Amino acid sequence: MARENLSDLQAFIAVARERSFTRAAAQLGLSRSALSHAMLSLESRLGVRLLTRTTRSVSTTEAGSRLLDAVAPRIDEIELELGSLVALRDKPIGTVRITAHDHAITTVLWPRLLALLQEYPDIHIEFSVDYAFTDIAAHRFDAGVRIGDRVDKDMIAVRLAPDLRMAVAASPSYLAGRPRPETPHDLTEHRCINLRLPTHGGLYAWDFEKNGQSVNVRVNGQVTFNNTFLMLQAALDGMGVAFVPLDTVQPHIEAGRLLPVLEDWWPTFPGYHLYYANRRQIAPVLSLVIDALRWHANRPSNNPIGHEASGVSRR
Repeated sequence: MARENLSDLQAFIAVARERSFTRAAAQLGLSRSALSHAMLSLESRLGVRLLTRTTRSVSTTEAGSRLLDAVAPRIDEIELELGSLVALRDKPIGTVRITAHDHAITTVLWPRLLALLQEYPDIHIEFSVDYAFTDIAAHRFDAGVRIGDRVDKDMIAVRLAPDLRMAVAASPSYLAGRPRPETPHDLTEHRCINLRLPTHGGLYAWDFEKNGQSVNVRVNGQVTFNNTFLMLQAALDGMGVAFVPLDTVQPHIEAGRLLPVLEDWWPTFPGYHLYYANRRQIAPVLSLVIDALRWHANRPSNNPIGHEASGVSRR
């Protein structure tokens, strides 16, 4: 195949991974029609159909899947090596894409990476807020953040923060005239503020622990969010009981705007970990980001940016 057709292979990989001409075109900086024409031209030159197109989706044919499996890893390696060569210049340069949920970005990633960005103006960082345990290779992220260090065997996990304690709280106006929950199961008699998880579309079941006993409770309420900044706000507005990280509610508890509930049942989860692909060589710019984020026991706590932060999902 002619050397100039490498760009068509890169475009094919983007379409196959995104399963959408629109999203792939936006990623590549092309028009949708130009991308569609390039794919038709590639299929014509190869003499085989690579993509199955419908009005709603795009999928790979058997030949397309075979081409994707064979070519994508090699092009990823080429791009990685080219990025490494560029980064060997006097000033570090490059883009690092990280997927994490808002609490991790607010309390850990942003405070530590701000200084790095100010020191190296040619480093770019793209944050994507997501509560799922994202397949970073499939979605072309350089790294992801999750609770705990259990990751796939081809990934490396680096601890970013100490263990995370969750809290349950509600406003005085909501609790007025209502019996205070004494056990986690009492929450089924209360309005609770739910979090919907993206991985399977289900509602997050609240986890509790006391004296080695674990309890899992599914709660109900009038409102459901996929952003726990909004969950916290709903609790402050008297809409029910919220289950969010302790550091987000502590200032409100101290100020009397929220009241703690079931304190002796509040669970603690393993702290945030950064995960990234286990490669023989990683881009220098990613190495700088990892070093800036790595947690040390004597590292001071970070102050959240903006307003209070949000919740947690282990997946």
